Amino acid sequence: MRILHLNTERTWRGGEQQTLYLLEALKKRKIFCHLVSQPECLLTKKAQAAGVEVFPVAMHGEIDVPACLRIRRLIKNFDYDIIHSHTSHAHSLAFFASMGCRVRRLVTRRVDFSIFRRNFFGLNGIKYRRMAHYYIAISGYIKQVMEKDGIEAARIFVVPSGIDPVRLVADSGNHLLGEFDIQANERVVINVAHLAGHKGQQYLVRAIPHVLDKIARVRFFIIGGGERMSELKQLAASLGLERQLVFTGFRQDVGGFYNIADLFVMSSVQEGLGTAVLDALALAKPVVAANSGGLPEIIHDGQTGRLVEPANPVALARGIIELLENHELAGRLAQRGKAMVKEKFSVDAMVEKNIAVYRRLLSRQKQ
Repeated sequence: MRILHLNTERTWRGGEQQTLYLLEALKKRKIFCHLVSQPECLLTKKAQAAGVEVFPVAMHGEIDVPACLRIRRLIKNFDYDIIHSHTSHAHSLAFFASMGCRVRRLVTRRVDFSIFRRNFFGLNGIKYRRMAHYYIAISGYIKQVMEKDGIEAARIFVVPSGIDPVRLVADSGNHLLGEFDIQANERVVINVAHLAGHKGQQYLVRAIPHVLDKIARVRFFIIGGGERMSELKQLAASLGLERQLVFTGFRQDVGGFYNIADLFVMSSVQEGLGTAVLDALALAKPVVAANSGGLPEIIHDGQTGRLVEPANPVALARGIIELLENHELAGRLAQRGKAMVKEKFSVDAMVEKNIAVYRRLLSRQKQ
């Protein structure tokens, strides 16, 4: 099998990590694969460092004629069997670049938004129903949303994201204690996510005063960059949280934050699956998460973590307080979560399921 991967993202987020994991594993298994990605982006650099053959192409939007022509030349030159798109813009570019070619178009869908959330003159219905042959949904919930939007169930495969716990173990995080003046008697609560509206950090910020009313010595860290940074900082300042809450921006040493954390919080109101939650569980960190999107497929309330009502700062605060105060419960949930991640959400499991999808696509093509 010969596979071309497309990723148009310029930043580094969970989807890019998953793309890299898949490419590295396919290369090790000697499966022919190439990557088209943005020049100078982190994915391009990391994939090149891993020995993956990368074709950097500047891709602007969903209809970029020069980019489509370059991708089409690659399709013609290398006679790919499958073109696997990992972003929404890549989905469109792959269609226009491969029109008239025999290649199968596969798209990984990582978000639980309706395909009609941004729908210009009904074009999204055409895009998702006609411009890809098959889809991979990273959670059962995403598949349900896609089916509700009119995509046939037979065209959607569920392949959960996978994580590599070793990736985060090496950084003890000791340097962070001095950098942020974290005292020995302070508890540390973290959130790792892009700062976007659907990630719900505003509800976490509003929950913090409720937590501090019960447990005074707690420090909160929101790790990641994004368009809501300024707004969230203003909200935190209005609540007098200058010391108790730190917005770190994008960090290369995110593993250190996981390792010094007493608790991980995911406040999303929409979430495809939640690889940051998987990372936390893999390191045996207790988790409080909103009951939204694909998160209940990871966090089983009272078993692998605590689920709370989404968009509810008071409910979020109660969950945080409960697991900070009840060490025995928090530890038990964390250990169960770690065992579940090891069994169901490994990188190897994700890769093997992707390969199984490729094989099914190729077998259907021959029928």
